[in-house]
Amino acid sequence: MNSRLDRVDLTLKVDSKKEYETKLLQYQWRLLRLQHVLHEEKIAAVVVMEGWDASGKGGAIKRVTEHLDPRGFKVWPIAAPLPHERQYHYLQRFWRKLPGYGELTIFDRSWYGRVLVERVEGFATVEEWSRAYKEINEFEKLLSDDQYVIMKFWFHISKDEQLSRFKAREANPFKSWKLTDEDWRNREKWDLYHEAVEEMFEKTDTIHAPWCIIPSNNKRYARLETLSRMIQRMESHLTAKNIALPDYGEKG
Repeated sequence: MNSRLDRVDLTLKVDSKKEYETKLLQYQWRLLRLQHVLHEEKIAAVVVMEGWDASGKGGAIKRVTEHLDPRGFKVWPIAAPLPHERQYHYLQRFWRKLPGYGELTIFDRSWYGRVLVERVEGFATVEEWSRAYKEINEFEKLLSDDQYVIMKFWFHISKDEQLSRFKAREANPFKSWKLTDEDWRNREKWDLYHEAVEEMFEKTDTIHAPWCIIPSNNKRYARLETLSRMIQRMESHLTAKNIALPDYGEKG
């Protein structure tokens, strides 16, 4: 049976550099204006970035934050929990990183590690990661019922494209640090991660915190699509609360 990931059109692309740069600036301007409205209305934005290794999350985050007001956002790169963090419920360290009202926070990896890497690598028991779907849904519902808008992105690339990017990183002295032995080991478990991702979508794609899959074989397309989907999500949230959208002017 065709899975949700299998149905993603990875041929989507933006060839024209001029078109890309024009739309990029337009979207960045709109996002900046929306950031100001969220600040004024005391609405917090939580952005979750997940995806395959080398799928372009870092490049997308760079373009999302490039022209935002630096006083109003944070980016949290999430790695394995530290020894002292293992003494608490796994969500504890994420509660502490949530944005204040009117701020935006991007999680580069997130609490979904419990049902992805921790599941596949055996760092969580079957009982632990199985109950995590309900815990995560309740966590996100608590936030959405308060003053938070939640955006969740999965950056999807083909296995062949990942290999191509791994080799490019390996050959580039400025990017070779991005490639680790763990990346190669994760690649060997592609099918197990694919299964885990599909179950994650099935059990945590909710009305208040929906998943958005970003086709990422073409980096330009992925960056524009991420910005566009963020803008749509924020605008829909403001409209639902009867809050006027910003005047984008000529740039928008």
